[in-house]
Amino acid sequence: MSNLIAGFAYITIDGTSYAIAGEGTYRLSTAKRETLIGQDGVHGYAETPASGMISWKGRDSGSLSISDLSDAVDATIQLELANGKNIIARNAWRSGDPVEVSSEDATFTVQFESADVTEA
Repeated sequence: MSNLIAGFAYITIDGTSYAIAGEGTYRLSTAKRETLIGQDGVHGYAETPASGMISWKGRDSGSLSISDLSDAVDATIQLELANGKNIIARNAWRSGDPVEVSSEDATFTVQFESADVTEA
């Protein structure tokens, strides 16, 4: 059994691999909980759905279309981690501001969200 738990990651969008410079993160689809407090104490909590997310710092190779990445919707994103986990976002969309690329090191940060982000 390997003790490797971090250090490399792979990212694919609809089966196509992309260069990942680092800083991959994820949040599984789950519920957001908020504690409900009254003047007489804690009453319980409220629960609402929360989207899952996969984001990473990528590297813009010459063949990568930043326009296609910015416009991506209904995509399947897979993040494979050094610890053996696979995080999969189905029917995902690029969220947040349009993709911005640094000319200094050709990196960008992108985030995809979905109601269906699971751990495999």
